[in-house]
Amino acid sequence: MNRPPYEITDRIINLLAEIVNKLGGLDATVNKKMDLYLRKASMVKTVNSSCAIEANTLTERQVEGIINGKRIIAPPNEIIEVKNAYEAYTGMDGYDPYGTASFLKAHGTLMKQLAEDAGKFRKTDVGVYAQGKIVHLGARPRFISGLMDDLFNWARTSELNPIIKACVLHYEIETIHPFSDGNGRIGRLWQSVVLCRYSGHFKLMPIETLVYANQQRYYDAIEASRDVNSSTPFIEFMLEMILETMDEFSAGGNRLQGIKNEYLLNLTKNEKEMLRIIIGSFDADAAFTAGRLSEMTDKAAPTVRNHLKKFTDERILTASGDNKGRKYVLNKDIFS
Repeated sequence: MNRPPYEITDRIINLLAEIVNKLGGLDATVNKKMDLYLRKASMVKTVNSSCAIEANTLTERQVEGIINGKRIIAPPNEIIEVKNAYEAYTGMDGYDPYGTASFLKAHGTLMKQLAEDAGKFRKTDVGVYAQGKIVHLGARPRFISGLMDDLFNWARTSELNPIIKACVLHYEIETIHPFSDGNGRIGRLWQSVVLCRYSGHFKLMPIETLVYANQQRYYDAIEASRDVNSSTPFIEFMLEMILETMDEFSAGGNRLQGIKNEYLLNLTKNEKEMLRIIIGSFDADAAFTAGRLSEMTDKAAPTVRNHLKKFTDERILTASGDNKGRKYVLNKDIFS
């Protein structure tokens, strides 16, 4: 059983220590009543970003609409990509993170109706091209099955911390390039499978969003690792992305700290939770409706309208328009 090439640097140790420390802090701070909303919001961002990395042009709002079963006018293939990704990510709990059968099943879900050989290792040679030049050759087809079995056997028995292990698997999948298409998608998904098995808190944090925001660095990290035949540069990059995602998540949970206390005095605990969602979901100048907020939170429309009325009465929100078309905007004066 071959160990993939990597080195544990001081930077990797320090990043891992910060991540593990922050995970411990989340045990005490994550409000379980917000868990369903947070998971749904993270899923929308994760699906949107992972598809966008593969040149899908749909917006986060359109992705959310597709997930909610709405009819969206967009290229059919892009809608299929979103539906497939959503099905694959929501099915993560059912995957064996170190099982070839689960790996193939997940690829079949990601690529159904998009690739004729979805869920099957490729039978032909493939290369990765940049500016018309080949920059990486995937493993020869006859070796793929053995290489993936060997990789998963190592991962199953290795005592390496699963957070680092997830990064190694992600990189090795991209290097072996086991499928004719969808290698990037399955690599990112499989990293999430391993991370979420290690800690459920990772289900609340869309790491793919930061990867998309740093897409060129993502590719550069892969190339840097290939140059030295070691996943170390890629591990360092991904740990950085994980830590930054956790920092953004933690900051979102504490957004009420930036609000003047006078505006919070008359709010109940549930109303404060709803206000956190609003502040975390909408920019200060972004208008939204009660229907939009109800859809996002899965809360009944009357409950949402009651919250919005309270926020308007407390001058936390300003409202314009009437009835169903009424729109709300955060009052900038509430922030200290």
